Amino acid sequence: MRLERRGISIMADQLYLSYWLRNFSEPTMLRHYEKLLRLFPFSRLAQQPSTFKVIAVDYSEPAVLEVPYPPPVPIDDILAAAKDFQNVDSCYRLETWWDLWHFTDEWRLAPTRVALSCFGPEFDQGNAGFHAEQQAAVTEFPGSAADAAANRALEIEFGIDANFLPQPELPDSPRLVQSNIKSLLKLVHDLDDALPVETRMLWSESGENFSEKLHQALLAVS
Repeated sequence: MRLERRGISIMADQLYLSYWLRNFSEPTMLRHYEKLLRLFPFSRLAQQPSTFKVIAVDYSEPAVLEVPYPPPVPIDDILAAAKDFQNVDSCYRLETWWDLWHFTDEWRLAPTRVALSCFGPEFDQGNAGFHAEQQAAVTEFPGSAADAAANRALEIEFGIDANFLPQPELPDSPRLVQSNIKSLLKLVHDLDDALPVETRMLWSESGENFSEKLHQALLAVS
């Protein structure tokens, strides 16, 4: 996706946070998913519903369950629905919202799309979006890099990385984008503390190094 802001073209990239967990299995997977759901800072501003899906086998299959929930997000109801469809080859996906700063004609705190997923150990995730250099970075995961890419336990899709990159052409961008970055980093810190992390990775769909991209963006506005 290409964004146009004040005559400046920006390539927007999809940003993900993936977790690989120790002793991850069908009996434990929804307990870990519950920790993610209870720690996630759901939007306080969203008026749109969130949608919970259960997908069996792989992404090409239609959802076996798809339920919209009006705000506030009913975590207990979502977990009960997930347990009704608990299976080693299922994916549990909540498409929801959290609040980030965005610039249109001015800066506003607004609901932003995000997806929270838990993958059963035998769900076929494929390697879509993963690149060889990213797979090689998963050094602590037992087995091959390809196995690691296909065996993520939990994953958050944050949407476009531009939400976390300062844009020099926008007024007050460093301060408000820094607030978005702090929200992301606090979530990572909270999940690191709560989960039995084997390894985790913040990665972008294009294969670009997001940490380096952020560093360069901060240098540009410093």
